Amino acid sequence: IAAALLLSVAQAAQAFEPPNSWKAQWPDTDFATALVDLSEVESGGPPKDGIPAIDAPSFQTVSDEAELTRTEAVVSYEFGGEARAYPVRYLMWHEIVNDEINGMPIAVTYCPLCNSAIVFDRKLGEKTLSFGVSGMLRNSDMIMYDRQTDSWWQQFTGESIVGELVGQVLTSLPARLESWDNFSTRNPAGKVM
Repeated sequence: IAAALLLSVAQAAQAFEPPNSWKAQWPDTDFATALVDLSEVESGGPPKDGIPAIDAPSFQTVSDEAELTRTEAVVSYEFGGEARAYPVRYLMWHEIVNDEINGMPIAVTYCPLCNSAIVFDRKLGEKTLSFGVSGMLRNSDMIMYDRQTDSWWQQFTGESIVGELVGQVLTSLPARLESWDNFSTRNPAGKVM
């Protein structure tokens, strides 16, 4: 039943012909395989990677951080005894951080239009994916893409909506959108990007 539903949705999505500008910018994306109606997708303004994801984040200790105010928002994630904070001031400009914490590859994502902060496990089966910002939106939510297949992913759900990996869903991880004060008080030995 699920395969039949996916096929009927993919066939309905094919009724919309992607603009030539999409095909030129995304030559490796299979637009014939889509889980959503492509007419719902629109440009957010910047081109592919016009908002550069962070691929090699650097960190300092909580005690060394002097610029963040107490009430400033951070996205925090804790795993294997390590706690990290990703200030929203940087995520507003980069939207995605590809990171690894204690051997776990993660994607810290933030959509400024939705104020949605979600951390995903970047492993999908045996593959470790790396994500970039597509510059496209659906329902005012950022569409990410993976650099391995150029498939498109809805940030809010973590589901691949266009391309080779359509229908695959990333595992979301327990993260917080909280104040710097809350994070630093709870994690005095933590790190901040």
